[in-house]
Amino acid sequence: MPSFKSEADERRLSAQLEALHEASMTITAELAIDRVLQRIVDIARSLIGAQYAALGVPGQAGTLEKFLVSGMPQAQIEAIGPMPVGKGLLGILLREPMPIRIRRLQDDPRSAGFSEGHVPMTSFLGVPIISRGKLLGNLYLTDKIGAEEFSEQDERLLVMLAANAAIAIENASLYQQVQRLAVLEERERIAMDLHDGIIQSIYAVGLTLEYVGLLLDEEPGEARERLKQAINGLNEAIRDIRNYILDLRPQRFQNKNLLAGLSDLVRAFKANTFISVEIQAADRADADLTGDQSAGLFHITQEALANVAKHARARSVLISLRHEGSSVVLAVQDDGRGFDMPNVQSYAGHGLQNMQERARALGADVQVTSAIDQGTTIEVRLPMKK
Repeated sequence: MPSFKSEADERRLSAQLEALHEASMTITAELAIDRVLQRIVDIARSLIGAQYAALGVPGQAGTLEKFLVSGMPQAQIEAIGPMPVGKGLLGILLREPMPIRIRRLQDDPRSAGFSEGHVPMTSFLGVPIISRGKLLGNLYLTDKIGAEEFSEQDERLLVMLAANAAIAIENASLYQQVQRLAVLEERERIAMDLHDGIIQSIYAVGLTLEYVGLLLDEEPGEARERLKQAINGLNEAIRDIRNYILDLRPQRFQNKNLLAGLSDLVRAFKANTFISVEIQAADRADADLTGDQSAGLFHITQEALANVAKHARARSVLISLRHEGSSVVLAVQDDGRGFDMPNVQSYAGHGLQNMQERARALGADVQVTSAIDQGTTIEVRLPMKK
């Protein structure tokens, strides 16, 4: 029969491992790097039972670039002074990334760098965070709660947490890199679109105006015609710029009901395009929609209106929302130039694919009807669960 002490130890270890699992799930679920780092240091302090904890991130010069603290009020942090650069034990962990456990900091000759305003600290446990041989950071814990020093079990537990922390940091860093790459790709796309479209149009208008200047005295009638062309060209460029504004600064759906969100969207659309838009909605047409369903239908409408602004040359748009049997039906109909339905695939690159993907996520269907010079209708049919 195991002793009472061993049973208690087993229960304590089991609880710690369960807490470690929960902690690992928590930190790996976060994607913002600064929040990941702060969660790691907060969880480390709580999991091991330390009075204070910190996480140091190394920089290019072999010193600390970031230093996050847990368990200390902001006023106390400010009283300590500037962020540590990596002296004493902190520096040793940077140069030699191996766990360090000390009973009394005051008795260890490697301990150095404490400022006058620093809070007293006694026991110490330091563990590196390493991924594929690269040091990502160091965890520092001081003053074990309820004991004079950190135990071997504390050290093993913190090493396991550091391994999971490395995964979380790498994951957040990769996500950050992907976000930066997406921003760069979007900037390149915008620059290309502007160069190939709006800038070329404005350049052509400039050439026309120069030619008008040459015609004014000798052929005033021709000059007037050319001037009209230049004005039309400028109006086209202004329209294209407004369309880019719609793409780059889209209206957001902020937990409103669908009709309220559509009203805000239409208001912004009309201000930027001067296209007439009417909303027709049956009584309580959006009453049974969930928040996700409302947001999905809102963004489909947003995509449809963006297509109208960029491609339809429409004068008016009708947005309707109604019930048909057990389904909610949303339709966006314009009186623009339309297109050949056999060539609908070419239209997909203009937003239809995005609408179809959003509808699919909702469990809805999208139907497109169009003809040359007869406008286009986008209809979304969303079955409602009984």
